[in-house]
Amino acid sequence: MAEKRWSSVELVEAALNEAEKSSEGAKAFVGLFAERARSQAVESDARRAQGEPKSDFDGVPFAVKDNMCVAGERLSCASAILRNYRAPYSAGAIRRLEDAGMIPTGRTNMDEFAMGSSTENSVYGPTRNPWNREMIPGGSSGGSAAAVAEGSAIVALGSDTGGSIRQPAAMCGVVGLKPTYGRVSRYGLVAMASSFDQIGPLAKTTADAAALLGLIEGHDPNDSTSVPLREESRLSEAIGAEIKGLRIGLPAECFGEGLDGQVEETVRSAVEKLVQLGAEVREISLPRMTTAALAAYYVIMPSEVSANLSRIDGVRYGAREDGESLSEVYGKSRGRGFGAEVRRRVMIGTYALSSGYYDDYYVKALKVRRLIARDYERAFKDVDVIVTPTSPTTAWRIGERVDDPLANYMADIYTVGVNVAGLPGINVPCGLADGLPVGLQIIGRHFEEKVILRAANALEGEVGRLKK
Repeated sequence: MAEKRWSSVELVEAALNEAEKSSEGAKAFVGLFAERARSQAVESDARRAQGEPKSDFDGVPFAVKDNMCVAGERLSCASAILRNYRAPYSAGAIRRLEDAGMIPTGRTNMDEFAMGSSTENSVYGPTRNPWNREMIPGGSSGGSAAAVAEGSAIVALGSDTGGSIRQPAAMCGVVGLKPTYGRVSRYGLVAMASSFDQIGPLAKTTADAAALLGLIEGHDPNDSTSVPLREESRLSEAIGAEIKGLRIGLPAECFGEGLDGQVEETVRSAVEKLVQLGAEVREISLPRMTTAALAAYYVIMPSEVSANLSRIDGVRYGAREDGESLSEVYGKSRGRGFGAEVRRRVMIGTYALSSGYYDDYYVKALKVRRLIARDYERAFKDVDVIVTPTSPTTAWRIGERVDDPLANYMADIYTVGVNVAGLPGINVPCGLADGLPVGLQIIGRHFEEKVILRAANALEGEVGRLKK
């Protein structure tokens, strides 16, 4: 665009065309902001013609997960209960991108209210993996990952509560970055579990992910959990930097039972490439990562789900069903508006918070959460980053696990610990197994995104972008 080989109008039109084609392909999008995008593209080209672009990214389109507010546009969280909802304002992350001149083109599919690992729990039906349309794309940000993978989006925003950016990124062969909790504003993100949720980028390259994170990070007065950054992060400095002397920790617990053999072989081969670039590998132990993190997460997360979704009752928010009493209105509205997985998590959370069980479940899970965070703190005294597989398997067939929620939950076994401890993590594609992408996860200390980006970019330079 700076060289005037593309105009924003041309780029946005191409993105909208590819997004429309996606309805016959990956089914990544559930709605387009066509009129808005075209209008913003004209304005962007006018700014560039006057030599006054808002940023280097002025006029570049991006896709938005269907749980982030874009002022005046529909937002449904892939749920029937919000089918007629329009956002009254834009999310903090969306505002920052639009302030830089970037243009949202449409809403991407997701698991309903971000609850799932396959993007099958959607009122719009499943999104399909661009590598093999019989396979799931991962979840819950499966639409965003598939859009980037198939080329209907240059970059996209997703949200990550227990792996919902990194896991679909792994299964679709793209880069997915979950920032440190508090680095990016959650204002305007429909809350699933407030102490875990984070917005982050999905992109084709680590350079693009770093650029997008650089635009959306920072304190937002509308979000009390967002953190003022001490200094300008300059994430782009991580791109192309060497990793000689970088200490990599490999948790023994992540390379055992439950890990697909081909996935392990591919990940270990990628680690060896990092060693050849000068990194040092040390075996470490995270004793609670695979034994307790998932259990604690599936007590705390549903508890927060139960509280957050209580407002979506057909009266304050959501489609309303008639009834003879207020209780009946609530029951019908939520019973018909929420899908099975959402109802399951609301009931689990309500039970865990109920009188007589609060101390036994919720309070105990919070104590375990603190112990898991300490495990990471101890590990980071000896290493700079921690490397694991992102997912124990490659993408599975659509419908294969629909009736087995526990199998779906286990897909997050390597990712939930990062959210439990509030750490940053990035998925970088590292190879193929049976023709499907394999992802490697790099975890860093709090607010050390530059370090994990440096390692991810180094590996990307050795592996290259995956090709079908």
